[in-house]
Amino acid sequence: MIATNYLPTLDLGSLRAAIQEEYEQVALEPERGFHFHTGRPLARLLGYPEEWLAGIPETSIESFAGTGNPFSLGELKPGERVVDVGSGAGIDSLIAAKMVGPAGRVVGVDMTPAMLNKAQQAALEAGLDHMEFREGYGEALPVLDGWADVVISNGVLNLMPDKSAALHEMARVLKPGGRLQIGDILVQKPVPESAKRKIDLWTG
Repeated sequence: MIATNYLPTLDLGSLRAAIQEEYEQVALEPERGFHFHTGRPLARLLGYPEEWLAGIPETSIESFAGTGNPFSLGELKPGERVVDVGSGAGIDSLIAAKMVGPAGRVVGVDMTPAMLNKAQQAALEAGLDHMEFREGYGEALPVLDGWADVVISNGVLNLMPDKSAALHEMARVLKPGGRLQIGDILVQKPVPESAKRKIDLWTG
């Protein structure tokens, strides 16, 4: 028998469940404190001007847990169609809906029911009826081919093991010539395979 350094393959279902559990806490108990920044202080840190947050319900802002600012790559244009991958409590989707105006359309996609519920309530409170939130995964977006002018994402791609599948989906839903605006985490050194298989390192 030959000794090997074999490690079992990362269980995607277990990883998704762990991520959902953590972000359910961010949705339901935003004040508890996490190992990452959240809420209005994070929005300021990432360069979100106050005028973007005007009219956004505080319930959405308080559960913001992004890692960047997708709008720093360019503000959206009136009438554009937008998909927000990993929309969370909806802050970026709501900002996008304000930017594109009533002639535009925004679809937020998230896999955590507590976040989806919070985002849907925030959209109703803000009176933005040209947007909707759908349950789904970044690797299998519930959006038609070539529907979107812009795909945004904020701090979500780093949570997906199959980044190629996620990027393929983003490309699939974009129109020819569409734009991809991502705010996320990058590392300067390759992550060891052993670390990639530890769920607690993905979520913490």
